[in-house]
Amino acid sequence: MTNHSIGGVLPVLHTPFIDGQAIDWDSLQREVDFAFDVGSQGIVAAMVSEYLRLTHDEKIELTERLVELADGRGAVITSVGSESIAQSLALTRRESIAQSLALTRHAESAGCDAVMAIPPIATAAGEDQLWRYFCEIGDHTNLPLIVQDASSYVGGTLAIDLFVRLLDRFGADKVLYKPEAEPIGPLLSMLRDRSDERARIFDGSGGVLLIDAYRRGIAGTMPGTDLLDGIVAIWSALQVDDDATAYRVYFPLSAIVSLQRQGGLDGFLAIEKYLMVKRGLFADASRRSPYGFELDRETCEEVDRLFDLLAQAISSQ
Repeated sequence: MTNHSIGGVLPVLHTPFIDGQAIDWDSLQREVDFAFDVGSQGIVAAMVSEYLRLTHDEKIELTERLVELADGRGAVITSVGSESIAQSLALTRRESIAQSLALTRHAESAGCDAVMAIPPIATAAGEDQLWRYFCEIGDHTNLPLIVQDASSYVGGTLAIDLFVRLLDRFGADKVLYKPEAEPIGPLLSMLRDRSDERARIFDGSGGVLLIDAYRRGIAGTMPGTDLLDGIVAIWSALQVDDDATAYRVYFPLSAIVSLQRQGGLDGFLAIEKYLMVKRGLFADASRRSPYGFELDRETCEEVDRLFDLLAQAISSQ
């Protein structure tokens, strides 16, 4: 089982590329060091890591590198979805599960502390098929499984009943949840209450709903890395009931996330990578294509203004 607890602030890393092609491992090292230096409890590879745009071999190498780069400083969690955009139309449901299981077994052998899975996106699956899909992953690993409702990016909303059934079958130490369907707050409370407060739930709003989610009893949050120092400041303030600090940092941070949300996943990626370059962590803000959102000059200028306000709020703690 895991050597690190799965909770607190667990940033989803952005995958740095060289001109949108090869992974820039030097930039990734800086990103991982930054994550732990500002107080994260672990690191995650998931949707904003452009995971669905990586090849199978890149996913394997990324998982191994993250364990190596983390060097025991915190939990390492990797996604085990099998479908890239290029692959999705070619995969049957059975092939999708087989690839997910292969990635799951590899994550465990590589030394990860948990895996995270979204539903297959190649075909629409009913609740019974999703039940079997997540059960197969859970049955094939000793690691905790974080079930991600990535409906804010791809696919359809996962039913609360499915989460509760999985919790009843595997237990709260084995199955955790990252629900992202809206309205997020009420759904968090519904899952908490329907599970008799057994469910361990993670916020995936990028920080814009973090304070509300915290008050509903989440176990942690999985934001991007670009605003991570702000997220850590908010989380730390909430833990000691320091609402003044939490809201002071929250307001400029949530304004940046609001700009990101307007472009969906591609909007998040564009602004997040812009900020990673601005921080000096990435050499290159390029993304894997295809994508449907481009930053314009005025958006960049507004992000710059808000980022300065965020830095002021963090420094005045």
